[in-house]
Amino acid sequence: MNKVVIAALVSLAVSGHATQALSQEAAPGQKLFQQRCGACHQLETPRNGVGPHLLGVVGRTAGSVDGFRYSAALKGSAIAWTSETLETFLSNPAAMVRGTRMTQRFNNADERRAIIAFLGAQ
Repeated sequence: MNKVVIAALVSLAVSGHATQALSQEAAPGQKLFQQRCGACHQLETPRNGVGPHLLGVVGRTAGSVDGFRYSAALKGSAIAWTSETLETFLSNPAAMVRGTRMTQRFNNADERRAIIAFLGAQ
């Protein structure tokens, strides 16, 4: 085999393992999301429910999904959703944004991080 073919095969093998590792890492977060968040939030489609859809939430500004009626507090918060801001918000939404309608708290830090990792992969 020539060096280009070998390099391509190695690259594919490495990326395949990386993708598999990422999907295995996201699996617990996906399950937790479905159990704890799925009743109010959608990920598969940009459809709002009780809560706004969370497709592409990491990197988005809070209160910015078209068609969802946010609380004035969240809409005016100017929060950019990052892993860090989601960590704080999910641990106690009302403490971070007084007047938010989000009431679900995630007290377990490992569960929060798994959900945030899953959301970041979407």
